[in-house]
Amino acid sequence: MRPVLTAGEMREVDAQAVASGTPVATLIERAGTAVATEAIALLGGTYGRRVVVVAGSGNNGADGRMAASVLARRGVRTLIVDAREAPGKLPSSDLVIDAAYGTGFRGDYEAPDPAGAPVLAVDIPTGVDADSGVTGANAVRAVATVTFGALKPGLLVGEGRSRAGRVFVHRIGLPVPPVAECEICLVVDDDIVAHLPVREFEAHKWQTALAVVAGSPGMYGAPGYVAHGAARAGAGMVRLGIPGAAPSDMGVSEAVSHVLPMNGFDEAALEMLQRCKALVIGPGLGLERPTRASVRRLVTSAPVPVLVDADALTALGGESSTLEVIGPRTEATILTPHEGEFARLAVSPLGPDRIAAARGLASATGAVVLLKGSTTIVAEPNGRVMLATAGTSQLATAGTGDVLSGVIGAFLARGMAAPEAAAIGAHVHGRAGERGPLEGLVAGDLPDLVAAVLSDAEATRIRPHGR
Repeated sequence: MRPVLTAGEMREVDAQAVASGTPVATLIERAGTAVATEAIALLGGTYGRRVVVVAGSGNNGADGRMAASVLARRGVRTLIVDAREAPGKLPSSDLVIDAAYGTGFRGDYEAPDPAGAPVLAVDIPTGVDADSGVTGANAVRAVATVTFGALKPGLLVGEGRSRAGRVFVHRIGLPVPPVAECEICLVVDDDIVAHLPVREFEAHKWQTALAVVAGSPGMYGAPGYVAHGAARAGAGMVRLGIPGAAPSDMGVSEAVSHVLPMNGFDEAALEMLQRCKALVIGPGLGLERPTRASVRRLVTSAPVPVLVDADALTALGGESSTLEVIGPRTEATILTPHEGEFARLAVSPLGPDRIAAARGLASATGAVVLLKGSTTIVAEPNGRVMLATAGTSQLATAGTGDVLSGVIGAFLARGMAAPEAAAIGAHVHGRAGERGPLEGLVAGDLPDLVAAVLSDAEATRIRPHGR
């Protein structure tokens, strides 16, 4: 995991650096040098290059002016433009450095036209809220951002992620707290092996068994995707129950099928849960009133961690109704809404600040909330947040969310804690999507790609001799 610090937290880190004896001038020199280094990389050299620096009056502007000084010493022709007096269109250049305002900026910013030059932002593109990623219509759009100390939420979520471009983090000697002390962090590849339990030499299938209650007559694709995703993510046994399905309709390879009654299926599903370590419920179940009642009873009664997805989320109702279902539970619950499902679960609409929204729903329901999007946000009831940025728009196709539920369900069955199962599951799912075809990726492609991602990660694990 990598630390992600809000603007307020970064101010505290800056203050600690100064209090410990690092002069502000030294921090500015380090920051400006870091910006200049990345600028030269973007320019592909210094000879004959021209750079315009838009600099404000604060420390962000000072970083930009220092970068201009370093570049000038390297032979780059530099022009510093005061952010308060910047023209609507900047002079022609090979690169514009945006050092107008830093993470403390609030309000709308009218970014000057860079006249076709790429923009390198200092700390965060001006006009992007550092904590939420919310932007004004005319905020800076950068090809890259040099940020200091740690990532900021606004570089990873909302419109801010696309406005920031590629992000480079330079520590510059700032005393950034360890991940364990951070309320927000970013999932990285190393977390797969760090959190996924080792399969013991004497392991057997029931140690990591997963139950799936999904599908309905005519809706057999969704439960198949969940089951295949779970099997490829390491569930040793997948027990699949489809309410109302005929035995002849339930042929899903690698899953043991169980016939569940169409109405009142919760009792039979509880029997199916015996020896299983986790439950995934929801995809393709339908929205009939008897189904909703069975979902609610089963979620409340299940003695194992439960992932609630798709139609099962609708069955829960709003925040207070969801709390009635989840409140009596003793094991973890994961809710996995997309934007529309979130609107049905939460009292208030999602709004532009997705991190705050996910935190609010987690706090109100007592569940781990996985809010789907280009950046997946996993919020715990205590306010801790993990972000997963892996994946591409190739995943925007039917059924991929069902595979994700299977992957997370398998991680729960393998013994991973619910928040990490959700966040690392989203990361693995995203990495799998990145390995797929640029065009034509379908949900059925993902399970094998998930297995490949996990296998590559497992290959890096140091094992005892002979294993």
